Amino acid sequence: MLRPCVLATAALPLLLGGCLAKTAFDVATAPVRVAAKAVDLATTSQSEADEARGREIRRREEEIGKLQRDYDKQADRCARGNEDACRRANALRAQIQELLPTVPLERDD
Repeated sequence: MLRPCVLATAALPLLLGGCLAKTAFDVATAPVRVAAKAVDLATTSQSEADEARGREIRRREEEIGKLQRDYDKQADRCARGNEDACRRANALRAQIQELLPTVPLERDD
């Protein structure tokens, strides 16, 4: 009875050796993995920056389109003699002029 217990105890380190080695490896590399993850979260890749820039440009283009439609309505009312519409049209035109330089010019090649 004692013999199987001694054999099992002797074989235990051999069976657990791989498990202990993997655990030791995981513990040793954990700080490196954590630091790499922190750097990845703290930095923005070029593709992420490009996507964000594209979204911002599209948002500005949509805003300019909305302002242009409002301007067209107010300019039409202004042409029919509505002075309040003329003031609104001038304010809308100023907003459009302010946003235009922030949207890149698309060139036809």
